[in-house]
Amino acid sequence: MSDPRAGARQASRLTAPASASVRYAIVPVPKLSLQTVARRSGVHPDLIRRFVALGLVEAERDASGGLVFEPTAPAALARVQRLRTGLCLNYASIGLVLDLLDRISLLEAALRGRGTRSETPPWT
Repeated sequence: MSDPRAGARQASRLTAPASASVRYAIVPVPKLSLQTVARRSGVHPDLIRRFVALGLVEAERDASGGLVFEPTAPAALARVQRLRTGLCLNYASIGLVLDLLDRISLLEAALRGRGTRSETPPWT
């Protein structure tokens, strides 16, 4: 059974403006192992596995079935931890807040791409 938040998050990334998401890798960036991400972020590997299962942090499986992460995973984990401790949110609420923040970023990028400026400063 798949997580609906993960699908919504993935769909929102697909609708992002092309100029905002295009990156050209000169050198391939290696994926990080679960142990490396845990060490860099200071989060226990079991908690990281839980975050992946809840769809709060994205991961892939390598050939041996282990979790591998993008280099941005420690920052994503820090964001989840800040929401948990700073706002005292449960994990379901954190997923909703992350989806809303991603959507706000997409909308702000779309406004910047059209040359439209908002009167209020950006949220993020």
